[in-house]
Amino acid sequence: MKKRTLGRKLEVAEIGLGCMGMSFGYGPAADPGDMIALIRAAVERGVDFFDTAEVYGPFTNEDLVGEALAPHRNDVVIATKFGWDVDPATGKSSGGVNSRPEQIRAAVEGSLKRLRTDRIDLLYQHRVDPNVPIEDVAGTVKELIAQGKVKHFGLSEAGVRTIRRAHAVQPVTALQSEYSLFWREPEAEILPVLDELGIGFVPFSPLGKGFLTGKIDATTSFDSADFRNTVPRFSAENRKANLALVEIVERIARKKQATPAQVALAWILAQKPWIVPIPGTTKLHRLEENLGAVDVALAPDDLREIDDATADITLAGARYSENSQRWIDR
Repeated sequence: MKKRTLGRKLEVAEIGLGCMGMSFGYGPAADPGDMIALIRAAVERGVDFFDTAEVYGPFTNEDLVGEALAPHRNDVVIATKFGWDVDPATGKSSGGVNSRPEQIRAAVEGSLKRLRTDRIDLLYQHRVDPNVPIEDVAGTVKELIAQGKVKHFGLSEAGVRTIRRAHAVQPVTALQSEYSLFWREPEAEILPVLDELGIGFVPFSPLGKGFLTGKIDATTSFDSADFRNTVPRFSAENRKANLALVEIVERIARKKQATPAQVALAWILAQKPWIVPIPGTTKLHRLEENLGAVDVALAPDDLREIDDATADITLAGARYSENSQRWIDR
């Protein structure tokens, strides 16, 4: 695959792999052996950017990614995250955030062990901690970078003011936040600031948590452990209302002889050259489908058609539960 650059110098393949769903969030964890094979298959297909976090599990996803990528460590970029209040010894979480400097340092030591590595290529603050000045967070990561334990600093779901304040202390290489045809809010304020400061963007849920694949409708049922059960946008009523967006993506896909997922990813890739989406999957054929998006060329006319067709659609439902929404920085 072709490469893109996040920040000033972190070069990665133009589509990465989000690994969360292999262990956490979308129902029971998948078989670890199968997921190790899937991650290694991604490497064979040119993927070199892998995303995990200590809280996924907690800990189990980092263990999985570390084992899978150990034979390829010098050829890949591993991103992980700190910021939730996770006990470094037990993995128990209070459900709140914690970015105190001592917590960051403990989290990094645990991540390094689980990932079987001596450095974290890209370390994100998973959620902004309102009780810890972002300057203290950035300063702590700056120290870890000086020690060689971290290579690049990132933020997740951070607002414009936080991004600017952090970047003034330690240059931010990438912001990771939700972005897709299903959630375009970052276009208003976030993308212009990232462009101004030279910060890359790593959209998670680029397929709208699966909705843009065209495989979900009002009758779809989710496993009891699937977090989408708590997301207002995924209520049966809202899914039915939001299918109007999927129909547009499907129409473009037919014209391009591609799948809806490929069009959704190609649309993201067409927005800015410093955007690298990280779709997740537990299936090899979906991995290959997603990677095929790099061969789907959306011309300016296609992009205008999508914008024109979606302009009058008001999507129903909030993207997070009320409890999760409180941790989004503004």
